[in-house]
Amino acid sequence: MSKIGLSILALCFYLFPMHSMAQERPRELGVKFGILPTGELNAITDVEGVLVGHLTKAEGENIRTGVTAILPHRDNVFQQKVPAAVFVGNGFGKLAGTTQVMELGNLESPIILTNTLSVAAGIEGAVKYTLEQEGNESVQSVNAVVGETNDGYLNDIRGMHISPEEVIATIEKAKAGPVEEGNVGAGTGTICFGWKGGIGTSSRKLPDELGGFTVGVLVQTNFGGNLQISGVPVGEKLGKYPFKDALEKSDGSCMIVIATDAPVLDRNLERMAKRAMMGLAKTGGIASNGSGDYVIAFSTNPDLRIPYSGFQNLSFEELPNSSMTPLFMAVIEATEEAIINSLFAAEDMTGKEGRMVPKLPVENVLPWLINEK
Repeated sequence: MSKIGLSILALCFYLFPMHSMAQERPRELGVKFGILPTGELNAITDVEGVLVGHLTKAEGENIRTGVTAILPHRDNVFQQKVPAAVFVGNGFGKLAGTTQVMELGNLESPIILTNTLSVAAGIEGAVKYTLEQEGNESVQSVNAVVGETNDGYLNDIRGMHISPEEVIATIEKAKAGPVEEGNVGAGTGTICFGWKGGIGTSSRKLPDELGGFTVGVLVQTNFGGNLQISGVPVGEKLGKYPFKDALEKSDGSCMIVIATDAPVLDRNLERMAKRAMMGLAKTGGIASNGSGDYVIAFSTNPDLRIPYSGFQNLSFEELPNSSMTPLFMAVIEATEEAIINSLFAAEDMTGKEGRMVPKLPVENVLPWLINEK
């Protein structure tokens, strides 16, 4: 490559730095979370069959938003529904599709995450995608599950810049493998504990003697409180949150999606979902009055799939209550780590009206996390 070409390339990297995936995650830097081992990728996609897609929309000076889609398996989800549950930590938000999930205990669409005023576009996109799938030609009702956080500080949220077609495109490009974190997808314009938030993910693989099951978590972080990382009061050390600010600036939301391959139905999936709030609390989140903190949990276990058509006399083995404790611990640990991963992966962002939200100063924080353990 010529010197001019190299100079242009260097300028591009300066203006548009490499994506946050190039950053090291806290675990890779020596930060410890809990006692259970992670899956191979330390991501929700460690649960067999789970797919994740992102659409990141950062345009001009004011558009900083996006879409994230989570699919429980590669097949037609409407025709092969999966057990699911919802838990509301604090309900100041919009999670479409909850009542049917709570009533029937299953999920029949991809899970869509976006911004508050694009929930309608998320519903329309998920419905259109489902109706157009082969085998769904006679379907006349679809329960789309769409969650949100409000990215209006950095994003022109009133412009409603997400279209149903972009939601469909996000679903169609969902894939297995590593999951991008930070300023991507539905986390493009979010803020967490006063720093740039975003998408984060983590997983836990139970040892064989505890069942050998995998639990994966994906979060969209846009909430506040008094940040703690692996037990260290980082928010206080950075002088970010004196008492008054910790309360007044704690509003926001956190969407939490849990996947597992364990054979658990909706009742125990809800019990798992409740534990995600414990993971959020370990990071210093307080589920404030103005926070929408929602958890969606589902099982990918193929024996538990629920066919759409006709009368079915289903027969399967469900994990007993006495075997749930390791899964509870896995949810707590993976939720905590996913939230912190979103902070470590995020980058500085300037958005609407020139507002700037800085990334967490990892270089300052890391010595506390390593040396105080």
